[in-house]
Parts: sequence; structure tokens; C-alpha cells
Amino acid sequence: MEGDREHIRLEMESRSSNEEFARVVAAVFMSRLDPTLEEMDDVKTAVSEAVTNAVIHGYREKCGTVVMELTADRTERSLTVEVTDQGTGIKDIKKAMEPMYTTDRSGERSGMGFAFMEAFMDEITVESEAGCGTKVTMKKYIGR
Repeated sequence: MEGDREHIRLEMESRSSNEEFARVVAAVFMSRLDPTLEEMDDVKTAVSEAVTNAVIHGYREKCGTVVMELTADRTERSLTVEVTDQGTGIKDIKKAMEPMYTTDRSGERSGMGFAFMEAFMDEITVESEAGCGTKVTMKKYIGR
């Protein structure tokens, strides 16, 4: 722990059912920053999208590991969320971040995951390499 920064790491199987657990963990952890209900809902939605993307697109619903790391910075009044997988990766990040773009062929996915993450968080970066996985880093400033 560095001064007013706290950090946790959650490692979970790439199961859709773990998305809800990740959301709850993020909400409870960020509560130490005294967020509004709206800020908490924003983060929960973004976490849900990031974890779901890792499960559905990263591993294509095969077995794998999703890691969520959370850092609360009381001085900066921010929460940083990193969601990482070692799945298929993203060939074209810019294209993947376009609203309505999806690699899902079942017709069940809307392609709005990254758009929601961008809408609900203050900062988002995506690092990925085809065949090596993806890391999504999102930041939310509390009390803006």
C-alpha cells in the first residue's frame, strides 16, 4: 500500500456467472471512496462489460482465467480497474471499439461493450495482441 492507495487482485475462472461477482467486488471495494449511487452503478456496468468481453470474446466461452485488479486512490479520488485475459486477443482494437461492432456470430451480442465502458468511465485504454490476450484499463474519478 502506498499512502492513500489500496489495491486488490481477483482471479476468476472465465465463467459468465463470475461477471456478477466481479461487479459486487468492485462496488464494495470502491465504497471506501464514498461514491454516489450513480458513480457506483457506472463502475458496475463498466466492470460487467469488461468481464463479459473477456469471457465471451477473449475465451470464446472456453476455460481460462480473468484477472480484475482494482486500485483506489484516496488522494486522487479515483478508482482504476484493470481486466485482463490471456485469450484470443483483438486484431484491430480501433475497429473493436466502434459501437455495434461484434465478433459474435450468434446474434446475441450488440457490440456496445466498449461504448458502454467509454460512456460510464472517465478514461479507458485497451492493450491487446492477437493470440496473447487483452488488458482493459478503466478509471473513474469520484465526486466530479
